[in-house]
Amino acid sequence: MTTKKQNLLSSKETKTLLTVLETRFEKNKNRHQNINWNDVLAKLESNPDKLWSLNEMEKTGGEPDVVGYDSNTNEYLFYDCSVESPNGRRSYCYDREALNKRKEHKPKNSVEDVAKEMGIKLLNEEEYRTLQRLGKFDTKTSSWLQTPDNIRKLGGAIFGDFRYDTVFIYHNGADSYYAARGFRGSLKV
Repeated sequence: MTTKKQNLLSSKETKTLLTVLETRFEKNKNRHQNINWNDVLAKLESNPDKLWSLNEMEKTGGEPDVVGYDSNTNEYLFYDCSVESPNGRRSYCYDREALNKRKEHKPKNSVEDVAKEMGIKLLNEEEYRTLQRLGKFDTKTSSWLQTPDNIRKLGGAIFGDFRYDTVFIYHNGADSYYAARGFRGSLKV
């Protein structure tokens, strides 16, 4: 993993990212009613390490956007809001253990490792259902979700998608991977 100092954007990259985030914020007001962009901007500008993570989310096709505010911690919550599972984060098995278990046709990486490298957290089932209330996501793809320990200990992992006007949560072996399955992350700023 890179050091924190390397995880900073240049001023040009920062300006570009903030423009993209503001444009998305303004186009999708339903995701963050009663939240003011200038408040979000002030928080982002005072957390350059979080900007780096948001940029990683953006570069891999996640289209991060504000989906909430926690008044207890004074943090804004960003989720990957791309219509389909982020294209730059597909074809990974669930975690390092699953990756090491595969004997052949190993994927390039695992969901948990990539999320950690990006500085984001994998969405859990409750967060995924919250996202789905904001629109229709993963109608053609699916997204790995943070898997409860009891399921993971038995070799499984969970993922979700949206079909037939319903959010479905399924399971697979944690070592499986598919071209149409990525993962969605969250970040608190």
